[in-house]
Amino acid sequence: MDSADRLLLRAVGSAGWWTPVLAVAAVIGVAAELALPAALGRAVDAAVGTAPDASPDRWLLTVVGLIAVLVTTGAIADYGTGAATARSVAALRHALVRHLFALDPRAAARRPVGDLVGRLVGQVADAGQAAPTAVRAATVLLPPLGSLVALTLIDPWLGLTFVLGVLLLGVLLRRFVADASAAVAGYQQAQGALAGRLVEALAGARTIAAAGTADREVVRVLAPVTALRAYGARTWTVLAGAATRGAVLNPLLQLAVVAVGGLSLAAGRLTPGELLAALQYAALGAGLGTVVSTLHTAVRVRAGCRRATDVLDDQVRRHGTRTLPPGPGELELRGVSVRGDDGRILLDRMDLRVPGGALLAVVGASGSGKSLLAAVAGRLRDPDTGEVRLDGVPLPELTAAALRSAVGYGFERPVLVGETVGEAVAGEADPVPLVAAAAIDDFVARLPDRYHTPLADVAMSGGERQRLGLARALRAERLLILDDATSSLDTATEYRVTRTLTAAADGRTRIVVTHRADLAARADLVAWLDGGRLRAVAPHATLSADPDYRSVFPS
Repeated sequence: MDSADRLLLRAVGSAGWWTPVLAVAAVIGVAAELALPAALGRAVDAAVGTAPDASPDRWLLTVVGLIAVLVTTGAIADYGTGAATARSVAALRHALVRHLFALDPRAAARRPVGDLVGRLVGQVADAGQAAPTAVRAATVLLPPLGSLVALTLIDPWLGLTFVLGVLLLGVLLRRFVADASAAVAGYQQAQGALAGRLVEALAGARTIAAAGTADREVVRVLAPVTALRAYGARTWTVLAGAATRGAVLNPLLQLAVVAVGGLSLAAGRLTPGELLAALQYAALGAGLGTVVSTLHTAVRVRAGCRRATDVLDDQVRRHGTRTLPPGPGELELRGVSVRGDDGRILLDRMDLRVPGGALLAVVGASGSGKSLLAAVAGRLRDPDTGEVRLDGVPLPELTAAALRSAVGYGFERPVLVGETVGEAVAGEADPVPLVAAAAIDDFVARLPDRYHTPLADVAMSGGERQRLGLARALRAERLLILDDATSSLDTATEYRVTRTLTAAADGRTRIVVTHRADLAARADLVAWLDGGRLRAVAPHATLSADPDYRSVFPS
């Protein structure tokens, strides 16, 4: 069993008790459907006198009762299908989102956002139909098989005629499944590519407008439409072909049953009621529409499961079971190396020890590995070789809660997450001291509901967003990592924030990626990176004697 099949079973299980309810309703409905022609036939024979021992009223009541059962089971199936699908889709979307957030950020970044949205919204919705589709698939052949048995019991020649027709239908359906699977899988893949390019283009809309490349970008974004159209046309062609062949075979099969049944009636082997029942069984057993529809839905469910599985198969970042012992927040990198996706070395055998409570400035030319070092230091990215320790504990051995409470990140362009401003900054904690330390308290004071203002209703500048992100990072208990986190601030605000971050009374270990010499001068130590290597670690005053070091900072 491959991953897609396991996910399909998981989706069926997520429907809960609706799956057995649908199965029971389906079986009862099929039983009533198969009993109805026989009951009608007996009612006709009783009415015309070919079955004088039968009561017409009793058989008419039986027919009415069977119709009531069909209506009831149909209503249960319709409601249950919606309820089961909703539960499965919700469970699969929660699983997929949790998995995405558990991935290493580098692994998640490899997938276009639009493609992930397409999988989460479209393909997971298809996969969520697994439970009702599985029930229909398990019962879809019961009417043909029951009809075959009933026709054989009425007249063996009718059963033989029906078998020959069903064999032709089976050949048709086998080809339909293969063709439809390829078409649906290709369509979903092209759909994801289109969504990915569109989201990417929208994110860079200002750049496209400034460069005047809108026409060329339209062509690039819509390039997958050709494949989308081809796969869509192929899907409808397959469906139309199956429907056309079914429209020809079904009447021919029913005509064959009529002919054989007529001969049997003339020979006295059948009664009029039995002939009526035989015609209904032939129509019921040869009905291709339900079978084709169920198979097509099953193909979409399987394809949706495979698209979701492509993401779920990505390995998540594992956490350990340890918590941090008491300590000052000493950070140590031992032989850390990181490679890019192309195999190029980005950080090369880096050894670095940052004393607890120290302020370390990370400087270097663009592309030297500053942001990557910051990511490795707090386990936003794991090194390919070597290890990172905080107070003597390797970061992968910490629980997720211990790691996140100990380490805080401030970014150049932070993304704020939460329902309200206060929740985005502090979660369940008190946001007031954090906001004051990030010099954003005056901005929050002007909001209509202050910390309870919905985040979606707040219009803010890049500097205000950056300060709120910085306030969120200040929740860190031992290690604060700032990656160009004050670049959008005005001079006065930056001075106020920097004074807070560089104060010796802070007590936390602080790593600040910066391009500014004045901030490097306030640091206890400066880590000078050059081409992915640690060129030197020393105070700013010591390194300033080197003209190559001085050239790192803008004049």
